[in-house]
Amino acid sequence: MDTVDRALVHALQIDGRAPFRAIADVLGVSENTVARRYRRLRGQGVLRVAGLVNGARLGYTQWTIRLRCTPDAAVPVAKALAARDDTSFVYLMSGGTEISCTVRTRGTRDQDALLLDKLPRTSRVVSVSAHLLLRNFVLPDGWQGLAWLSPEQADRLRPPPVEAGDGPIDLDEGDKALLRALNLDGRASYAELAAATGWSETTVKRRLYALRGQGILSYQLDVPPSALGFGTEARLWIAAPPAKAVEVGAALARHPEIAFAALTTGPTNLVAALNCRDPLDLGRYLTERLAALEAVTTMETAPIIRTVKRGGSLRL
Repeated sequence: MDTVDRALVHALQIDGRAPFRAIADVLGVSENTVARRYRRLRGQGVLRVAGLVNGARLGYTQWTIRLRCTPDAAVPVAKALAARDDTSFVYLMSGGTEISCTVRTRGTRDQDALLLDKLPRTSRVVSVSAHLLLRNFVLPDGWQGLAWLSPEQADRLRPPPVEAGDGPIDLDEGDKALLRALNLDGRASYAELAAATGWSETTVKRRLYALRGQGILSYQLDVPPSALGFGTEARLWIAAPPAKAVEVGAALARHPEIAFAALTTGPTNLVAALNCRDPLDLGRYLTERLAALEAVTTMETAPIIRTVKRGGSLRL
């Protein structure tokens, strides 16, 4: 990617639905240039913008799942998990014998069904562990590795802050259709969204503004780190004393290598995803930057060898 491509990627990370005209004004290029670059990168499968739902606003909880499989089972099990509409970020790790994924559940019954019935049950799945995500410190849409614009340029594209909401919100069928269409293409035109919902374009615009303002809808840039030169990805499971866990999580969020970090239940109380240039870069991170966090007591690292699914739709 050249400088215009990298600037466009960062702009779409800040606001995935920002008008091409606004992006062009910030980048100092023509609107046609921005649109052409976007279509090229989108067509090559380098990036897409996905509309995502804040599950917490709809009463969902989030889990990170680890499955250990026999080598012959890992790929079909990972594909089966990726095909589900309640999963996201499905990875093959550790030489192809381990799977990591994120799952959302709603209510105790849904949670029990996930843990007791829905996870793959086969002799080729050696072990399954599920850890509730308690607090996010950084999400993929905040990954600093995409940063390219100056702070002043970024501020010009930043959307208004969302409203703080209390309690879950119920959506009607039109909202659900709108969110499903946006998950497929977060930059779908108002005409396309009107066709998907049966609403007028005016109603679509009004609902988009309302859902985003209420913190229900956000836009995530889906781009493989390797396209930006980050060829080595890994998952980390970290243990820290309970009194220090939030401090460690906040420190991880400040590291540009970290694309995701959260507080969890389980024998380790933090999970993180990191993107590095190469294995040497990963080694330096683990032995220098992460090792400098004195509160970290134990750490487990699993390189990601294949990404089966990144963003995913939320069951509505």
